[in-house]
Amino acid sequence: MARRVVRTSKFRHVFGQALKADQCYDDIRISQMTWDSNFCSVNPKFVAMIVDASGGGAFMVLPLSKTGRIDMSYPTVCGHTGPVLDIEFCPHNDNIIASSSEDCSVMIWEIPDGGLTTSLTDPVVKLDGHSKRVGILSWHPTAHNVLMSAGCDNVVILWNVARGESVVRIDSVHPDLIYSACWNSDGSKILTTCKDKTMRVLDPRKGTVLVEKEKTHEGSRPIRAVFVSGGKILTTGFSRMSERQVALWDPKNFGEPLTLQELDTSSGVLLPFFDPDTGIVYLCGKGDSSIRYFEVTDEAPYVHYLSIYSSKESQKGIGCMPKRGLDVSKCEITRFYKLHERKCEPIVMTVPRKSDLFQEDLYPDTIGPEPSVEADEWFQGKDAPPILISLKDGFVTTTKAKEFKLHKSLLKTTTASAGNEQENSGDVQSLRKEVKDLKAAVEELTKRVSELENKH
Repeated sequence: MARRVVRTSKFRHVFGQALKADQCYDDIRISQMTWDSNFCSVNPKFVAMIVDASGGGAFMVLPLSKTGRIDMSYPTVCGHTGPVLDIEFCPHNDNIIASSSEDCSVMIWEIPDGGLTTSLTDPVVKLDGHSKRVGILSWHPTAHNVLMSAGCDNVVILWNVARGESVVRIDSVHPDLIYSACWNSDGSKILTTCKDKTMRVLDPRKGTVLVEKEKTHEGSRPIRAVFVSGGKILTTGFSRMSERQVALWDPKNFGEPLTLQELDTSSGVLLPFFDPDTGIVYLCGKGDSSIRYFEVTDEAPYVHYLSIYSSKESQKGIGCMPKRGLDVSKCEITRFYKLHERKCEPIVMTVPRKSDLFQEDLYPDTIGPEPSVEADEWFQGKDAPPILISLKDGFVTTTKAKEFKLHKSLLKTTTASAGNEQENSGDVQSLRKEVKDLKAAVEELTKRVSELENKH
């Protein structure tokens, strides 16, 4: 009798663990909007969550160290006039975050290093160009200050954020609502899924379709797609019988999927997170209380089920920490930030290892925060692979001053900043007056103290 051989993989025993209650972020009223975005974005400095707001839309940005109960009066970013639908931190500058909203606008915000002390209402730049609500945002992985937005007007816009202008407008490709839009690893292609059940790979600068696949999944519920290693594409969707599916496609031959697996009959959209360093894809269902993870390899059946992390509470949204923010000494390979109704809970995915030494096989060189090409060069046709860093000594977050200066000097061309400058001059005057008054008060008190001392 032949023995069944178990597939060898160093990720077979990956397990997820929620952090203790004192390391969670409590008493945050997460947004009740029914929109299938992540609602959370995280980097090595901050965690941001879309929150409930009366009159307009808001999101909260917390320094990672500010765990525990968050006060009701904690400042938020509240410049949008409609509910916020998506937020994403810039991969090249940990203090910059983009937000999109039902008010048809995209806004770029700068968060000070220690977090907010007062609520932010004026963005660094406001990007107007969509005629309906904007539900999808994605920063370019390698080009500095390039942002993609997709709205319910079925239009994809590529922005040069530093100049505050839309450079590419893709408005004749999608006949219906866009469900997802993302970049490949060097940002030379865009992958979109649409309500017409078609998945398209686009040339981002020309806005033309390179390849497309109709009826990726038979069901009518939303389809999600991401690029995985080797240029392949992983999709999540629904069958005609409303069963959730995961499929892997080769863009060179879109006829049949390399594999198509049915998972369960839940109704939540599966959000895929792919880790190019380990080849693991995590499927987080909106409204689920579990995270499934699979390993994507070059051997059939290509997508291998590893395990499932289950908990009692369902997730309202989820954010994924970039590799450079992980604790390599504990063999962390991913950290999720799971949103409950009233809190945010970090979940750590770990590969069990006995040694305390740096595990080189788990941490190949990974994408760093340095952009490899400037926005203007990229729009003119220059592609560049991401600049990789080693995690051997634990990555130290450094945001270069050059980025801020560049950002600011170019942003001065935008109208939003012009308005801010006038306000700033008014602020300076009021501060000067305040300082003058305080000096006078101090002098008065000093005088009084010396008089009293003389009496005694």
